[in-house]
Amino acid sequence: MASAIGRPRASSRETLAEAATELFLEQGFEATSIVDITTRAGVSRSSFFNYFGSKSDILWAGLDEQIGVLQERLAADEDTDAARAVLAAVRAIGDGFIPDSLALGIVSATAMGIVDELEREAALRRARIARVVAERLARGGADRLHADVAGAAWGGAVLAAIDAWAHDGAGRTSLARFLALAADAAAPVSSPVPVGEVAQLRVVVQAAAFEQTLAFYRDVVGMPQAEAYEADGGARVAILAAGRATLEIANPAQVDFIDRVETDGDAPSDRIRIALEVADTDAAVARLDAGGAEVEASARVTPWNSRNARLRGPGGLQLTLFQELGPA
Repeated sequence: MASAIGRPRASSRETLAEAATELFLEQGFEATSIVDITTRAGVSRSSFFNYFGSKSDILWAGLDEQIGVLQERLAADEDTDAARAVLAAVRAIGDGFIPDSLALGIVSATAMGIVDELEREAALRRARIARVVAERLARGGADRLHADVAGAAWGGAVLAAIDAWAHDGAGRTSLARFLALAADAAAPVSSPVPVGEVAQLRVVVQAAAFEQTLAFYRDVVGMPQAEAYEADGGARVAILAAGRATLEIANPAQVDFIDRVETDGDAPSDRIRIALEVADTDAAVARLDAGGAEVEASARVTPWNSRNARLRGPGGLQLTLFQELGPA
């Protein structure tokens, strides 16, 4: 007999989670008992404890699994660059993470009566992530104070990303996007830049088509406007934020080598080229291409395991987009 085709049957865990969130919305978290949940789900009380230790665990089970994977991954990691290992492992939390009861709980916290409950439980997860990350950084050579501060930053970043993802409409976008944004804030704490005499690197671009150029880099590339000024004679300037700034100095042999890696030999480097790290090179290329940039070399994986592409943007800037793929 042919098997029936249709919607896959939900697991007991999914059924319990769905029943619980329905009841939390209908009668509140405190008024809902485990018996209420199992009765609504049509499963036994013992089945509940096969999946969850408490009512609260229903909301956090998906993230708890991912934190467990994070812990295992960092414990087994032997990369000499601990900060890079942490960045890759935290970003991986978003892989396959789908909207679940936690996202619903975050946006419906007041209706469910779980505002304080969520904050308490979120603090426990922040602390767990912080401990896991701090242990990996310390094993990589960081002093204990720096490791603990960086761990706290990463714990906060993950929970903040999940909160932003939920409020943005978890079903519309991926958690990976918000984790990448949060990582931009937390990563510098893990791998601090040596302090020198220069406090900021700023690249100044002269653009006759000011509005078009500003709109491209601000709205299409995604560099938020930090400052803007006007002066007599129609003078205008806008300063866009771009995360961590570095100055890369390369000799001609290195430039030739990079050109062979990044291009097919028909898009040689300008004397000054702007390299922008992005979360997804292919998606960024498509976005910039649609926004007015010219693709000079399509995306490809480099020998050092990044995915690079080269474009020509408004203002005449030659751009390299690169996505770090993790240890080679």
